Amino acid sequence: MDRAEPTGFEVLGPLRVQLGPAEPELGFPQQRALLALLLVRVGRAVPADEIVDVLWPGRPPASALNVVRRYAGSLRRLLEPGLPPRAAGRRIAGGADGYLLAADEDEVDLLRFRGLARRAKRAAATGRPEVALRHFLRALGEWRGPVAAGIPPAVREHAVFTEVERELVRTAVMAADAALLCGRTREVLPHLRRALGLDPLNESVHARLVLSLAAAGRQAEALAAHESVRQTLSRELGVAPGAELSAAHTRVLRQDVRPADAAPRPEKPPGPRVRPAQLPHDIERFTGRYVELRCLRTLLGTDGGTAAVLLTGTAGVGKTALAVHWGHELAERYPDGQLHVDLRGFDPVAEPLHPAEALRGMLGALGVPERRLPSGPDALTGLFRSTLSGRRMLVLLDDAFDTEQVRPLLPASPGCLTLVTSRRGLSGLVTAGARPLRVDPPSAADARDLLAERVGRDRLAAEPAAADEIVGLCGRLPLALAAVAARAADRPDLPLATLAAELRLARGTFDALAGVRTAFATSRRHLSADAARLLRLLARHPGPELTAEAAGELAGLPVRRTRLLLDELADVHLVSETAPGRFARHPLLRTVAIDPAEA
Repeated sequence: MDRAEPTGFEVLGPLRVQLGPAEPELGFPQQRALLALLLVRVGRAVPADEIVDVLWPGRPPASALNVVRRYAGSLRRLLEPGLPPRAAGRRIAGGADGYLLAADEDEVDLLRFRGLARRAKRAAATGRPEVALRHFLRALGEWRGPVAAGIPPAVREHAVFTEVERELVRTAVMAADAALLCGRTREVLPHLRRALGLDPLNESVHARLVLSLAAAGRQAEALAAHESVRQTLSRELGVAPGAELSAAHTRVLRQDVRPADAAPRPEKPPGPRVRPAQLPHDIERFTGRYVELRCLRTLLGTDGGTAAVLLTGTAGVGKTALAVHWGHELAERYPDGQLHVDLRGFDPVAEPLHPAEALRGMLGALGVPERRLPSGPDALTGLFRSTLSGRRMLVLLDDAFDTEQVRPLLPASPGCLTLVTSRRGLSGLVTAGARPLRVDPPSAADARDLLAERVGRDRLAAEPAAADEIVGLCGRLPLALAAVAARAADRPDLPLATLAAELRLARGTFDALAGVRTAFATSRRHLSADAARLLRLLARHPGPELTAEAAGELAGLPVRRTRLLLDELADVHLVSETAPGRFARHPLLRTVAIDPAEA
């Protein structure tokens, strides 16, 4: 590299460029802001309209694009001295549509930070906290202060910069978790305090600070830190500490955080870890779902860094079967075992399982004696997360009702993966970081394969038209196909054409598929009265799709109110939005909606 070219860029603190042995002046404040923006998006093109939005948080001037072009030209000449006029250069590429800054990982502190953090997370996920902590500390060593310090304050408040600061805070939390596992918490205390400087009310950081102080033998400071944040939360937000911070406080009070240099307590000798294996049996000869499985493998990635995956879909679509099958595929990656809880979110008889009851069951499966279980739900959550700390476990939470039922059941350990299935979208979980995957009915070919596995391929081959009709009448729904296949297995002499005729005649009564009808009815039971009425009315619409306006006319309601009701139906997958403003029902829902027994 030419000695005159940049040898280093820094944005995790004061904005700096090292140009050989010199550090050049970076120009006007807005020009510095453009460089900072290109650095936090290094290697990716930043559209021109986004640049204008970031550089002028209020109302941009009419000449904004021309100003950006001039600043980009000045930065090109600054970063590549001697560059001929109007030459493209190799550092800053682009033009009116956007700009990109090119740099190697070893040249930019943010890229070095992210590379080290990735290595740390891989080490933590594979049970190597010492290695993880070493990489985390090196990553956090790149952090020198507020991101892009020195650019205009109004620009620095833009989400593109604050998101990098949140990334730094999350990394400090993960470093503290690794330090707690290997007894080196003193090394992360400065980073936790800096993280609180960026996010003073972050309870996850406060919880790690309390635990880390106690583990460093500074219990009085730990209790004082908890009391300080408790007062701040009460004064500024009018709330009490949440479950995570309360659990940390409880552990300190119980002296359940052993200082790194303390000897093991003789009255609590370490016992063998219980390794639960609660995953249900995988479906024999599981077929199809190749696209979904490929998406799930992509979501998880190679380092296992994803903490939760949410599978959503309508009743009977096969969410649980897919989750169980994938869980068995992943089992070897989670050697400390698997937990499984049926949350009964849409059970036709029982009420949804209370989170405290679910936690008691999982803690019992992990070998925690009944006498050690606290009574409060927050304390149960804290004990559950502490018990899983440092372990690599798979947790399957099946048939969730809502986000509040699931949230207390999520492990905090970076080595755990939680699979959640629900008929609802659970947007609160997605906002908190769960990776969603919608499970739709299988393709016609996959549905036919599913039927063939249960009925017999020779039998299907003998009556292909009847088999295709059965698949269509069942709406490709796995639960409906399984019900028909069970009847076919009971009557091996019954032609498939007769089964297809039964299904045709069953329209309006659903007698042939009573279990499927029950599954849909439990989804409908949780609807508001207006949404349930709209669902019944939708059965009168002759086509497979309709607009929100048409649905409003059908129900005699304003379009805005109708749209809210359609969103409620879509949340439990009783309708789907196939295009903006257009909605479709599952083919079987017509039968459910007009069943005389439900009138």
